[in-house]
Amino acid sequence: MNILAARIRERLNLLPPGWRPHPPDGMSSRLLALTAVFTVAVELLIVMPSAASFHERWLRDRLQAAELASVGVEALPYSAVEDETAAELMRIGGVQAVVVGEQGVRRLLLQAPNLPRAPDLIDLRRDTPGARALDPWRTLFGHPDRSIRVQARPRYRSGDFIEILTPAEPLKVELRAFLLNSLLASLLIAIVAGGLLYAGLSYLVLQPLRRVTRSIERFAADPESPAETPSDRHDEIGRVERELAVMQDEVRHALRSRARLAALGEAVAKINHDLRNMLTSAQMASERLAGSADPTVAKALPRLERALGRAAALSRNVLEYGRSEEPAPQAAKVALAGALTLAAEDAGLDASGVRLEKRLPARFAIQADPDQLHRILVNLMRNARQAIETDALRPPARQGRGVVHVTAETDGALAVIRIADDGPGIPPRLAERLFEPFVSGRTSDGTGLGLTISRELAAGHGGDLRLAASGPDGAVFELRLPL
Repeated sequence: MNILAARIRERLNLLPPGWRPHPPDGMSSRLLALTAVFTVAVELLIVMPSAASFHERWLRDRLQAAELASVGVEALPYSAVEDETAAELMRIGGVQAVVVGEQGVRRLLLQAPNLPRAPDLIDLRRDTPGARALDPWRTLFGHPDRSIRVQARPRYRSGDFIEILTPAEPLKVELRAFLLNSLLASLLIAIVAGGLLYAGLSYLVLQPLRRVTRSIERFAADPESPAETPSDRHDEIGRVERELAVMQDEVRHALRSRARLAALGEAVAKINHDLRNMLTSAQMASERLAGSADPTVAKALPRLERALGRAAALSRNVLEYGRSEEPAPQAAKVALAGALTLAAEDAGLDASGVRLEKRLPARFAIQADPDQLHRILVNLMRNARQAIETDALRPPARQGRGVVHVTAETDGALAVIRIADDGPGIPPRLAERLFEPFVSGRTSDGTGLGLTISRELAAGHGGDLRLAASGPDGAVFELRLPL
């Protein structure tokens, strides 16, 4: 059985794509089912009114024949009709009895024998579309001995109405034949129309959608595979094909750029590793030079140490930013006052230079990863300290001295922490790009990655980091984290 199934699949794979069968849950099968439903609906819309029209026309023909017969009967002296003549008239007219009503008086012109069942009344003088639609089916599925009393306004004689009594069986036979012919004719028309509709929709909609689907599947399996040439259609499907081709080209370029960046990142990581080893050796050599009595060495040594420190910081920040993804934060309850004190120490804040001032609510705590929160706070405080220390416009008495203010409050389910300094502020040309990688507000130091990494860490907590204000009186950063 498995071998047979495999051979069938092989045979199907040899067929052109447009001739391959599609799964029953595909759009083609749904479109076919929808076409069949519409075909049946059209059949009902055609057959039901036609049946009602045929039923009424048949009864009116009997009424017309009976009315003409009644005129002939009344032409005889005393309206006397022999039994054989009456039977022949009723047989010709297809009726069992004829009654004429005039001025409230009913006159029986042609009498029928007694009937085994009470006849059903159909009054054609009343316009009742619902009843007209149901009458053919009552006749079609009624009892074989059913008779029908039909009343209508006379056309060829005077009177209020003319009424006939006719058996339903002849009408049932003719109605059945009419319905069969109508069904066959309308079914043929509906099948042809439905087939043409399905073929048109398949050509205009399904085949282009299959082409788009194949293009997407082939691109998902192999993004470097050649793209199909979009059709020159100007409708929505043509626009989809063209936009898909453009999008696939953009994704291909992005994937190629990503691959090149990944290779470049690996190379940078290797270079960075070797560079750190070199910097470590250089720092060890500078420590040995610190004991030298040569004044030239003593004068150049601080600049050498600062250069080595900046190079080491650059190497460290590049590696941190180059991580593919920061680890998910391990949230815990953190007392903000203690976290600020530890971060201030690591950021180089002290009472003799740039000091920390904090105004926090009592026992203020947040939910955050302690290590990642520490990195965010250290980055913000270090930036504030360096901005104050490098401010050349400060009065001589305040050179290298300043204050970093930290306040906190709640905003719904978030804690809003504001870190403000009294430095020179952020230049307007840098404020809009401050959180982009490698954009730094300092010309002599900094890698431009601290704020970028800090914002990513805040976003990982479900919070945010933004520049709230900046001016000659300093900058204010706003950190939002869950309580």
